[in-house]
Amino acid sequence: MELLIIIGKTILFYVLLIFILRIMGKREVGELSIFDVVVFFLISELFSLAIDNDTKLIHVLVPIALIVVLQMITSFFALKNDKFRNLIDGKPIIIIQDGKIIQKELKKLRYSIDDLLLQVREHDLDSLENIKFGIIETNGKLSIITYENSKINFPFPVIKDGVLNEMALKSIKKDMNWLNIELLKHNAKIKDVYLALFIDNRLSIIFKESNNEE
Repeated sequence: MELLIIIGKTILFYVLLIFILRIMGKREVGELSIFDVVVFFLISELFSLAIDNDTKLIHVLVPIALIVVLQMITSFFALKNDKFRNLIDGKPIIIIQDGKIIQKELKKLRYSIDDLLLQVREHDLDSLENIKFGIIETNGKLSIITYENSKINFPFPVIKDGVLNEMALKSIKKDMNWLNIELLKHNAKIKDVYLALFIDNRLSIIFKESNNEE
């Protein structure tokens, strides 16, 4: 009977975990943020506790449900607010630009040059000179944009979901007057823009669904 209970719990938690993954909307382990990893560790510990002991199911299911709800609430606010998302998940950081290592950013991340070169080689590159941008993503992976495969002048949006990225505007050496002139060409304001990238020395704009798109 004890063995049957363990088997039943295992099947139940297996199905429940698949359901939780579907709710959280994650497709690959590599997409998980630090916050998501913490959630999965907590859930796995609760599952282990329930399988290995005589713990009542309700004492496990309630904390799991609470963790999932908290994760969904956190994800919702992170989607709506960049500052909150950066606090929870961190933000992508440029550590290579125009073939040069940005050493201060590397030190902030406590990233060794050996770690960096290893990841560069994993992208089948043997030289930093071919790299236009190297970005440490929020999941810790190094994304590389080479000169050969890119027309983009800066990897981060100037405007995203109606919010101006002042750091990006400063990085492309433009000011608000230039931005307002570009938007005026489309009779639009910052709040009307879904995504704006600086590509081929011009502002490439995608408007929100209620507007036309370029």
